[in-house]
Amino acid sequence: MTPTRTVAYLGGAVLFAGWFASAAGVTRQPRAVRVPPRSPEMAQLDAVASSVQSQASRLRKRMAAAPAPQAPFRNPFVFVDRSPRPARREPAPAPAQPEVFVPIEPDLDFLGVAEEGTTRTAIIGLGDELLMVTVGHEVAGRYRVAAVGPDVVELLDLRTGATRRLALKLPA
Repeated sequence: MTPTRTVAYLGGAVLFAGWFASAAGVTRQPRAVRVPPRSPEMAQLDAVASSVQSQASRLRKRMAAAPAPQAPFRNPFVFVDRSPRPARREPAPAPAQPEVFVPIEPDLDFLGVAEEGTTRTAIIGLGDELLMVTVGHEVAGRYRVAAVGPDVVELLDLRTGATRRLALKLPA
């Protein structure tokens, strides 16, 4: 090593040591931090956050006291129970009762009579329809007109053979 190089190294070391010594003597001043005043929105937000925290702690307490789930009582992958069971005799089912068919009678209204000579024509209302029939005509595909009187119409039920009488409704 040459003397110039040694002097350069020594001078560099002295400068470096002086720089470190000067940095150790300088103290750093803390900066004053300015805190802005709290806005009403922040106060409200803090109130909501504390409410949520209290509700969460209540929920944790309730969950700790909750009953544990029960163990399953069946295996969903087994379709048939293979354990032997005692044979039971079940009583024979009772014979089925035949259903009684009660035909629904259509809503018929006897509205009036028209006479032409000796022939009487009955005016019958069937829902929105107005039927004009004489003795022998069919009504609603179920009845046959047996007789037309001045204030009564007799209809013979083609299914049951019963007679249905419609009386003229007089206005009050």
